[in-house]
Amino acid sequence: MREFIVEADGGSRGNPGPAGYGSVVIDAATGQTLAEAAEYIGVATNNVAEYRGLIAGLRAAHELDPTATVHVRMDSKLVIEQMSGRWKIKHPDMKPLAFEASKVFPAPQVTYEWIPREQNKHADRLANEAMDAGKRGEQWSASGSMAELEAADARAARAVAEPTPAGPPGDAAAGAARARAALSEGRAADAAASAGSSSRRGAAESSGGGAVRAGADVGSGVDGRAEADVRAARSVAAPATGWGPADMGAPATFVLLRHGETPLTPQKRFSGSGGTDPSLSDVGREQAERVGAALARRGTIQAVVASPLTRTRETAGIVAAHLGLDVTVDDGLRETDFGAWEGLTFGEVRERYADDLGAWLADPEARPTGDGESFAATATRIAATRDKLVAAYAGRTVLLVSHVTPIKTFVRLALGAPPESLFRMELSAASLSAVAYYADGNASVRLFNDTSHLRA
Repeated sequence: MREFIVEADGGSRGNPGPAGYGSVVIDAATGQTLAEAAEYIGVATNNVAEYRGLIAGLRAAHELDPTATVHVRMDSKLVIEQMSGRWKIKHPDMKPLAFEASKVFPAPQVTYEWIPREQNKHADRLANEAMDAGKRGEQWSASGSMAELEAADARAARAVAEPTPAGPPGDAAAGAARARAALSEGRAADAAASAGSSSRRGAAESSGGGAVRAGADVGSGVDGRAEADVRAARSVAAPATGWGPADMGAPATFVLLRHGETPLTPQKRFSGSGGTDPSLSDVGREQAERVGAALARRGTIQAVVASPLTRTRETAGIVAAHLGLDVTVDDGLRETDFGAWEGLTFGEVRERYADDLGAWLADPEARPTGDGESFAATATRIAATRDKLVAAYAGRTVLLVSHVTPIKTFVRLALGAPPESLFRMELSAASLSAVAYYADGNASVRLFNDTSHLRA
């Protein structure tokens, strides 16, 4: 399945005043510009222009491939939050535009992300070109556009200007930042070359009243300015690997949900994959209903995957019913097997198996009494499950319904934290955490132990 990035913007010189929009469709795998759209729309507000840009970008992506997944990036907080379902749409001018945008692709195929304005230069430039054309009494023309070339200039300049972050080995944040800078440098040259060719060779078409230009492959007819841009960009020494926020496309985002309460949860008893496999309590089912309602309002989940244990399958089923999705079961998400400790409290284990408990707390390779599963073995299993699911759900947002140890392990591995960090995390029943995984293996922890939905 193809993956597109749509970047869109709109502006009004007066708000309301003379307004225009711009949008660009990018291949998420290669970073190549596939299509541009821009139009002067007369007198309108900023928000109307922004929505018009979104609609045009989605339509351009749909024309390229109606089965593709689309990740929308805009610097309009209002549009992103409203289209994500987190903010209500109150203004009468916005409701029909939002509805129109929502109907271009099926909802599960589209995700939304807010970005700073400086990361949205390409679409911003297109919108300004459209407004400039309107001021002259004309419509935007693809043949005269410099938006893509100027966006390439900006990316190349950022790649040169941004310092390489430092950090010790294993510092996940520093490593990811270095990788982002590296790929931005490495791809700036290709973007400049593509811009020089496509800005002159794109064919202008009419689409819904706005001008649309399809991107062209790099050819030999790059003019002198583009060739200079290419040489300047390539003069920067770039490592072989790395990524940038736009270059790597949309990440695979795992929303990690711990199951709701069981009768054992408030008693703080070990409850792993080798015990009685309890069902949810009434409290746990109510918690799952609240999670489902909250996630349905956000509208970002595209698939649901659950551990095979009863409490997680029940939680997933309740949430999935709110989302209109099916549940896939993955054995890799099951809880650790706590062996002979299953069903016991921490105090009871300390009384009966003091030596084994001490070893387990000190060494991730140690197993619970009765040949249970060690933290090291759990980490190996979760890493393999993570890699499999990242490949299967690249660019999508997936709800993983699991347990305390697996969820903490996802977070620990993403942070590059030591095994003992598992004992320093609090994870409540029916809590939400989130980790985003990028195409080069870097990860970003975006949320941990959120229970705000339970207090609504």
